[in-house]
Amino acid sequence: MPPTFAQTLRRHQLDLTRGQTTVLQVNLGLLCNQACRHCHLSAGPGRGEVMDTATVQEVLAYARRGGFATVDITGGAPELNPNLEILLEGLRGLACRVILRANLTALLSPPHRGLIPRLAAGRVAITASFPSLSAQQAQAQRGEGVFEQSLNCLRLLNQAGYGQPGTNLQLDLVVNPAGAFQPPEQAPTEKRFRQVLAQRWGIAFNSLHVFANVPLGRFKDWLVETGGHEAYVRRLAEGFNPCALPGVMCRGLLSVAWDGFLYDCDFNQAAGLPLGGQRTHVSQMEGPPPVGQAIAVGEHCFTCTAGAGFT
Repeated sequence: MPPTFAQTLRRHQLDLTRGQTTVLQVNLGLLCNQACRHCHLSAGPGRGEVMDTATVQEVLAYARRGGFATVDITGGAPELNPNLEILLEGLRGLACRVILRANLTALLSPPHRGLIPRLAAGRVAITASFPSLSAQQAQAQRGEGVFEQSLNCLRLLNQAGYGQPGTNLQLDLVVNPAGAFQPPEQAPTEKRFRQVLAQRWGIAFNSLHVFANVPLGRFKDWLVETGGHEAYVRRLAEGFNPCALPGVMCRGLLSVAWDGFLYDCDFNQAAGLPLGGQRTHVSQMEGPPPVGQAIAVGEHCFTCTAGAGFT
């Protein structure tokens, strides 16, 4: 096995500590209408872990205390949590940017389609998973019929103003590889997606982010089952880039799980590594974690520091 992430940091005479925490990421639960093969949280239709109303109110109170510049809402499929609109309404009075991480197909379903104009009215930025320009590859990762549904939702978002010039309605796409290999370079991938989506389907977006798959949750289970886990982690470790460390997201982000407990990031949440090494509830925090606080690490941290990094 390769050296641990902690050993790698020591070898490079580095440590991983917090800078200023400006982003509060809120995981509304593990319920999702898809069961993607790459999901580090093993989210899916059968998951019952969903943030309740009381915890949403605790999160809103903390957002007010913490003065975060950005609140990043994720899941699972956050659209499926009935308390999403309570959270969005509570955030409207705060001077913060709000991002919703959408899988597109949940937004397209009839009970939630009406959410799109309300998101636009609230100037909520959308970051959407769209892993491939190939229907076959996208559906291998995310499920049958997902590709066409995702295209239809992107069209609806464009019609609402998302991704269009002059609207200030941000629509970003996220690409993950379909298997156990490193992602392509971001700049040429964004150029290709922009050209193909515009030419074939008349779809526009603002930015594209290319991320590696994290060896946690369902993706780790798949790696273990296929005998590829050790080789995948070794490739990530061999790609360790010390220059990527200052920009990793955990240095400026705090993750709130569906039950209100805090983690350095969504990946540490999946790995069960709590903030500061002890379980702390959002209601117990007066403000952001202090600058210089050590960040919990595990083998999955190689994902965020391989190559160009994962920010």
